[in-house]
Amino acid sequence: MKFVILTGMSGAGKSTAIKMMEDIGFYCVDNLPIALLEKFVELSDLQQNTELQKVAVGIDIRNGQALEELRDVLDRIKGTGVGYEILFLDAEDSVLVKRYKETRRNHPLSGGERVDKGIEEERKRLAFLKERADYIIDTSRLLTRELRAELDKIFVQNQDYKNLFITILSFGFKYGIPADSDLVFDVRFLPNPYYVEGLRAKTGNDQEIQEYVLQFKEAHEFMEKLEDMLNFLIPNYITEGKNQLVISIGCTGGKHRSVTLANELYRKLSGRKEYGVKIEHRDIGKDTLRGK
Repeated sequence: MKFVILTGMSGAGKSTAIKMMEDIGFYCVDNLPIALLEKFVELSDLQQNTELQKVAVGIDIRNGQALEELRDVLDRIKGTGVGYEILFLDAEDSVLVKRYKETRRNHPLSGGERVDKGIEEERKRLAFLKERADYIIDTSRLLTRELRAELDKIFVQNQDYKNLFITILSFGFKYGIPADSDLVFDVRFLPNPYYVEGLRAKTGNDQEIQEYVLQFKEAHEFMEKLEDMLNFLIPNYITEGKNQLVISIGCTGGKHRSVTLANELYRKLSGRKEYGVKIEHRDIGKDTLRGK
C-alpha cells in the first residue's frame, strides 16, 4: 500500500491537490481526525489485496490542538512497519494573504486578528510536519496545471523528486524589479535591438532578435558565467531546503535582450532531475499594449 499524508498551509491548495490525487487513482480522505489515523491505517493495510492500494489522507490545522499528538501517532505508525510519505504544500505569506482576501474567508487561526497573524501561528504549529516532509511543493507561482504536473511526476511517473522549483523571469527595469526575485541580473550592457530598424516590434521569442542578441560574444560569456554560478548555487540551495528560486533577468523594457537570455537559460536548465523549472516573460507585451 502507498500511503500519503497531504498537509500544509491553509490556502496553499490542499483541497485542489486532494482532488488531483483522486484523479490519479488515490483513495482520499480529507480532514481525518488524528485520533482515527492509526485505525484508518490499520484498516487500509488489511485491504492490501484489494483495490485500496493507494491512499491519501488530508491532515492540517483544522485538527486544532489534536495536531500536537500527530508526532507520536506518526512514530507509532512507523513502528508498525507501515511506510508513509508526507506531501507538504506551502506558499509565501504574501500570496496566502492575497488568496484569503480574494476569497473573503477567515484564516482558521486568525480569530479576530489579521490574517497574517493566523498564518504566522500556523507556520509554527506545522513546522514539525514540514521538517518531516518527503515532498514540499511551493504553490506561490504554480498554475493549477503545473501543480497537477508536479503531482503526476511524483506519484504517477515515480520520478526522483527534489523540492526546489526554479522560475526564470524576464522583466523590464522601467516597470520595476520583480519583488519576489531571489537573484537579479541586468543585461542592459548588451546592444539594444530596440534601436535597430525592423527589430523594434519583435520580441526575444522571435528568431531575428535571438540572432541579433546572441551574435555578441559578451552574451555568450554572460551565459557561461551565469550557468557556472548557478551550478554552484543550486545544489547548495537544495541542501539548505529552499523550495522556490526566482531568477530574474532584466533589460530596459523586458522585451528583447532579457527575453532572449531568459530563454537561453531555460534551455540550459530544463530537463534536469534535481529540480523543476519554468519560464515567464513578465513585461514582453507591455510596449505593444501601450502603443509604443
